[in-house]
Amino acid sequence: MAGITAATLKAEAFDHLDLDPTKSESSGDEVDWTEAEETAIRRKIDRRIVPLVTVLYLFCFLDRANIGNARIQGMAKDLDLVGYRFNWALSVFYIIYLLVEVPSNILLKHVGPRYYIPGLVFGFGFISICTAFVKNFNELCVARAFLGVFEGGTMPGISFFLSTFYKRRELYFRIGIFISAASIAGAFGGLFATALAWRNIFFFEGLLTCVLAAGAPALMPSNPLTCKFLTERERHIAHHRLIREHRADPMEKVQWHHVKAAIFNINNNLAAFGFFLINITVQGLSIFMPTILADLGWTATKAQLYSVPPYVAACLIAILIAYISDKTRRRGIYLALATFLPIAGFSILRWSTNSNIRYMAVYFITTGAFPGGPGFLSWGINNSAGPAVRAVATAWIVSIGTLGGVLATWTYLIRDAPRYPIGHSINLGAQILVLCVATFGIVYNMRENKARDQGKRNHRLDGLNDAEKRDLGHKHPDFRYIP
Repeated sequence: MAGITAATLKAEAFDHLDLDPTKSESSGDEVDWTEAEETAIRRKIDRRIVPLVTVLYLFCFLDRANIGNARIQGMAKDLDLVGYRFNWALSVFYIIYLLVEVPSNILLKHVGPRYYIPGLVFGFGFISICTAFVKNFNELCVARAFLGVFEGGTMPGISFFLSTFYKRRELYFRIGIFISAASIAGAFGGLFATALAWRNIFFFEGLLTCVLAAGAPALMPSNPLTCKFLTERERHIAHHRLIREHRADPMEKVQWHHVKAAIFNINNNLAAFGFFLINITVQGLSIFMPTILADLGWTATKAQLYSVPPYVAACLIAILIAYISDKTRRRGIYLALATFLPIAGFSILRWSTNSNIRYMAVYFITTGAFPGGPGFLSWGINNSAGPAVRAVATAWIVSIGTLGGVLATWTYLIRDAPRYPIGHSINLGAQILVLCVATFGIVYNMRENKARDQGKRNHRLDGLNDAEKRDLGHKHPDFRYIP
């Protein structure tokens, strides 16, 4: 393997994934390396970057979902969250969250991630601390709105950040790891809540977040060329291997035509709609699981503790699916197959009355639904071409997906306790639609790739200069979608 040259690597990088490598004009052609070198560099990046962003997002989700734990620890009583006040407090967060995602990623593309992403993390940690001191419903809503401002850019920002270090076939596994931190956050949240009063939940989790964010810039590079943990040659390889795959300047600025290319890409909209449906379940379950378990007749402490194992199982399964998906270079089939578990789970919750069986159904739901978020997000990013387009596409997918979070806040209403038939029915329908969306995406991408193989899209190049051809992005006849 050590004798494999850059020319071989370049051919592999574009194998059914991107543009024809023989058309390259990149200065990266002057760099030569072996596959063994590239693998070693990727592993170095894995060891430094993936754990860092995973921990950052863990605290992001922890500071978002801890309100569900706080609710059954006395917050609802102390703040007089009667009627639908709790649901409104949740909705305020998601509405602000979705409004800031696209602008935040465009800003991130301009200023760089080293200080911007840790700055967002510090911001939502500080807001979590402030939430510990709210005295009424209105103040809680204000705190949740500001939390949405800072958290809104975190998930799409980290996802785009990872896409600047990894090839398309490497990306889902890494995104799967960091988003799966949401599962671990749910587990930690349940453990913390058993030992803390509700105000202390917000205070201490926020304090830990701020401490972590303050140290993050020392470990976070802005791009492959600024990785101090790599040698000069390794930085060069890490940079140019992506240029060869993506056929674009990693430093390109976001322009209006990039925004249009991202928003009007059918794959991005399929991924966004799938993410929307998945978020109805993931966000709803993250917030309401303690309430659902408590309404099985368990004490608050038992409900908090029993919320931990389903999250751990979800994390492990999500990472496994992401790993297999990257190895096989397929996305849709795993998203489609995973839906059968939550479909079964919500059917049980909707119609079964046995507490133990209903708790088993929670495992079906978490292990089947939680892999969907990173799956749809990676699918959209993989089928977008160009760094600027991917920056917008990432935020667009998450923004539409966040609407699912808004809907999720109204799926489980206090009037429906303890069975919550409406909430379970909504989620059951959403998972059936996820199956349909994933199946359609598979068929569409395979048909489109076949058409391009047969030369049916070559007319798009007629009359275009080299720059205009590169700007076609995912519409370029040589670009291949991942089905």
